[in-house]
Amino acid sequence: MSTTKTERLLEASSVLRRYDDIRELIGSPANPTPLVRVNRIVPGGAFDVYLKLEWFNPFGSVKDRAALYMLEAMQERGGLEDKELVEPTSGNTGIALAALVALVGKKLTVAIPEGVPEEKKTLLRMLGAEVWPTPDDLCPVDHPKDGAIALAHSFVRGEAGKGRYVMPNQYESLENVRAHYETTGPEIWDQTEGQVKFFFAGLGTCGTLTGVGRYLKEQNDDIQIIAIEPQKGHRLPGLKNLEESKPPAILDLSVIDQVIRVDDEPAYAMTKRLFREEGLIVGPSTGAIVHAAREYGQEKDGLAVAISPDSGFKYASFFADVLGDEGKPRV
Repeated sequence: MSTTKTERLLEASSVLRRYDDIRELIGSPANPTPLVRVNRIVPGGAFDVYLKLEWFNPFGSVKDRAALYMLEAMQERGGLEDKELVEPTSGNTGIALAALVALVGKKLTVAIPEGVPEEKKTLLRMLGAEVWPTPDDLCPVDHPKDGAIALAHSFVRGEAGKGRYVMPNQYESLENVRAHYETTGPEIWDQTEGQVKFFFAGLGTCGTLTGVGRYLKEQNDDIQIIAIEPQKGHRLPGLKNLEESKPPAILDLSVIDQVIRVDDEPAYAMTKRLFREEGLIVGPSTGAIVHAAREYGQEKDGLAVAISPDSGFKYASFFADVLGDEGKPRV
């Protein structure tokens, strides 16, 4: 039987993992990212930890969800017409936005902290984004780590950029929260069959903490929401210390039951352990989150879910410093 070129031979099927558009792979209750138990580092028993592997999103991180929601909302409002986008990012949101705006024929400029791994900057450029590495000291003294945010705002508000640029603004966009309230939270509730008692995520833009926290608290107010904060002067991309960075406008402190601070050294040590003992190629923020969960859970009972925001593939240059001479041949 002959067919014309306009006939579709294969229809999209989530059961067969066949899609018409890369955006359909972004996590949703119908297509959740995996939940994987941590078996050796947290051997379980009274306290079990499952990692929500957000790097299974198509652009490699938890930020795919917020980027999709923010961009779709801007399109619905007509906010993208004759505009270029600009966004401050530590890499992951920028990567997701760069991929998504490429699909609609738009341009993206990102302001990114100078200390972000080169791998992320390269990926952004490969996706067609214009990348502006930004020193921290562009910011006021009271928020010394917000240089990239200040630069992005200057694009939108400055005389040269007025009317040209529009910013999704992940730190203030309610769509960031809504993405996690409507997808990540319900996924966790369904995947744990309502048994989750503890939820761990890092302080970053705080869309994940706020959105998931609100959803889970509505299902069971006894669920504990634990935020992980790095120490000042840290080297954990994607996480923020709120003494040196302005608290994001979307942060809802009322859903957070406890904040745990983690130093770089135990965060990277735990990252290495997750590689070697669990076979999980995760980024350093996951190491910080799992370290906090392991310490917190020593005298707790119940099922915990911890966000694994991205994979370790974007951090090879950072890990080379962590490894030092380890593994090199002896002369």
